[in-house]
Amino acid sequence: MTQRLLNRYPSIADLRRQAHKRIPHFAWEYLDSGTGAGECMRRNREALEAVQMVPQFMKGAIDPDVETRLFGVDYAMPFGVSPVGLTGLMWPRAERILARAAATQRFPYTLSTAATEAPEIIGPLTNGMGWFQLYPPRSPDIRRDLLQRARDSGFTTMLVTADVPIASRRERQVRAGVVVPPKITPLMLYRCAIRPAWSLATLIAGRPRFRGLEKYLDGGDMRDMLTFIGKELGGSLDWEYLQAVRDEWDGPLVLKGVLNTAEAERAVSMGYEGIMVSNHGGRQFDGAPAAISVLPTIAAAVGDRAKILFDSGVRGGLDIVRALALGADFVLLGRAFMYGVSALGRRGGDHVAQILLADLQNNMIQLGCKTIGELRAREIVM
Repeated sequence: MTQRLLNRYPSIADLRRQAHKRIPHFAWEYLDSGTGAGECMRRNREALEAVQMVPQFMKGAIDPDVETRLFGVDYAMPFGVSPVGLTGLMWPRAERILARAAATQRFPYTLSTAATEAPEIIGPLTNGMGWFQLYPPRSPDIRRDLLQRARDSGFTTMLVTADVPIASRRERQVRAGVVVPPKITPLMLYRCAIRPAWSLATLIAGRPRFRGLEKYLDGGDMRDMLTFIGKELGGSLDWEYLQAVRDEWDGPLVLKGVLNTAEAERAVSMGYEGIMVSNHGGRQFDGAPAAISVLPTIAAAVGDRAKILFDSGVRGGLDIVRALALGADFVLLGRAFMYGVSALGRRGGDHVAQILLADLQNNMIQLGCKTIGELRAREIVM
């Protein structure tokens, strides 16, 4: 079955096309869109594709070693899953699928605060491969409780998201009618009816809910939940808050969404062990630079004192190679894994990991690199 899948869907682009055919239009637009005119998404791809590397040959037989130790945990590959909110809209129980794949193949899976499963369900499924992403709650009590729940559920690493000061205006999603709770219209019902696999899976799993946050509401429906999220999550992050999280979380801590060297420097000086260079995949600020374009500068500034993580625009093993060569220690992908789950259901997470791993190793051999460290010695043309 694995070889058959590889023959039919050998790339992330193939999975993207299949996902587009398999999920309703509103779910697709939520997954695939950015913000504004999509210029930041376009820059992410163009900047990555512009990174060229000069191969070295006559290296003999090469069997690339891609195992990576990060924050005291050994991973089988130098990449994992970025946090994605409202995951169940794109494919029901996607978090469980990805958590199980992470446990089986030993790569990290990051659960979002805004996921549709609770940390108590997902943490044990990851078997030590789980990370948790914190959308900073305004309430210190809720913050401390979320951190404790993540710790008790077995999540090892905490990512604090900095780059969502306010929800962005995602025009593609508005035009597609993406609203929570869903507005039942004849068009919406038609779009579900012509995607029977998604509709059946959703019927079995139940309507998507923010299950990890339901603890903090005394009853109420989805509209009450959205009001709670709008008032409680985001918009309050400052350096004092980041220090509080550092004091309250006793494991590895990563600041996610950094594009500025000075901010990276300050976070590291506060004891953050990781800096994640990211522009939120082009979903927040359409005028942001391509994340790969600022990666080398940030890596040069703090890479000797903290681990450098990267995401935004990554669609294959060659993009992972590019990021590692430019200073990243680890790469996370969001859309790529969600394309896989949306396209293939329970087989999607494993299949995406195998595509990326095979592509990564093939490109390392093409470059003449036996280890990840050797990638940084290759000549870069940009």
